[in-house]
Order: sequence, then structure tokens, then C-alpha cells
Amino acid sequence: MRATTAWIICPLNCLASFITLEQQHHVARIAIAMDVRSASSLHLLPRQLHQLREAGHQVKTIFLDSNTDTLVHRFSETRRKHPLSSNQVDDQRRALTDAIEIERDLLSQLRENSHVIDTSQIRSTQLQSYIKQLVNAPSNQLTLVFESFGFKRGIPLDADYVFDVRMLPNPHYDPLLRPLTGRDKPVQDFLNNEADVGVMLEQIQEFLNHWLPKLAQDHRSYVTVAIGCTGGQHRSVFLVEELARLFAGSHVTLRRHREMDAGLFAAGVR
Repeated sequence: MRATTAWIICPLNCLASFITLEQQHHVARIAIAMDVRSASSLHLLPRQLHQLREAGHQVKTIFLDSNTDTLVHRFSETRRKHPLSSNQVDDQRRALTDAIEIERDLLSQLRENSHVIDTSQIRSTQLQSYIKQLVNAPSNQLTLVFESFGFKRGIPLDADYVFDVRMLPNPHYDPLLRPLTGRDKPVQDFLNNEADVGVMLEQIQEFLNHWLPKLAQDHRSYVTVAIGCTGGQHRSVFLVEELARLFAGSHVTLRRHREMDAGLFAAGVR
């Protein structure tokens, strides 16, 4: 079978037939996009995905999410109409936000059973990188995604667990450490010398060691653990790197640094 990928938008009622047809053409990978325009048949999707897995197909579902303000901004930039919006409402922003909430409700079951990526603050190139990492991760193992973030820009929508580490000593107040990140050795040395940092790391590790086997038994494919400090630059980045290192021997681990990946520090944004 050739290592060929087909990228399509497919009606749900044609999903199984399409995959069979593509197999006959020796396509090894198929990426299928769907959105709320398939609302009338979305209830069929869980059963269809189960049938595909039972037939021996490796199926990965990825749900792209974003906060409402970002979605409103994107629609206003593109001047596209939301497929669920109504022309009967005078307040177009209210109509758009109402449509987005309806969309969230319609897609909630699909979201619940997918790996979620919060696209609110990341660039398209970084989103592409995230998806490549997920697609290439082994399907028969639970994948741990460790994500750093800054509370001042909001909690990631894709987090399964959120740990607040803002009470830990902050390298930001040292002028020599302020421009660095949790990936830099001087910051790592600073945090390694703080006893509370070690306690926090150990407690998060113990929590995950206890619950990850149960999540695996529940057939979870991905778990996103978000670590948040004030700016998403020092403490959270350091702990994500340490946790990814600690769990790399027992799980597939991926790292994300939301603020760093968005280029906020390189751009001088604090």
C-alpha cells in the first residue's frame, strides 16, 4: 500500500463507502473534515467510528476549538456568515455568538470523544505542527500532551487537567532571568533550587501515575495536562519540560508551550 494521503470533506452517510473505495485505490491515510453543516447526521458518527475501529482501521479524531471572542473576530475578518446564523436578528454580533453557542452544543458529543486543540492563540504553522505530532503518535498507546500557558491570557480550552503553579517562586523578578524561559539553564537552576517546585512536580507526577491507568482503561487516546503560571514563560514551561521527561519512558509524550509557540516572547509581549 502506498503512503498516500487523501484530504476530503465527506458527508457522514458516505463515510464507510468512501473509505472502502479509497482502500481499493491503495490510499494508506485519509483525512476527513467535517463541521456543523453535517449537523443532521452528526448523531451517526460515534457508531460509524466504532464500526471503523472494529473493522481494524486506526481512527484518530481531532477537534479544533477556539474561544468565542476569537471566533467572532475570525468571522468578521473573513466576512463569512456562520452556517447557523439567522438573518432575522438586527444585532449581528449577538446573532453570531448565539450561532456559535448552538454549534458548541451540536458538536459537544464529538468534542467529548476527540483530542481537542485550542487554536485561539496559536499560529497556523504551529497548528500544522501539532496535528502532525498527533497523527504520527502510536495509536495503541495513551498519548500525554503537556502544555504550558499563562493565566493572564486564559485557560486553554483543550486541557483535561489544569495545575496552577503561580504560588511558586517566580524567576520573572530576577532581571537576569526575566528575558529567559523555563527551557534555559539559569531558570532551570533557579527553580531546581526551590523546594516547593520539587514538591509540586512530585505531587503532579503522583496524581498522574494514579489516574492514567484508569484513563487508559477508559479507552482514552490522549490526555492534555496544562500547567499555568502568570505569563507562561518560566515556571509552567520548566514543569512541562520536566514532566515530559519523567513520563517519556512509560508514555508517548508531546510538549506544547502556548505562549512560546505563539511567538509572544520573541515579539516582546509579556
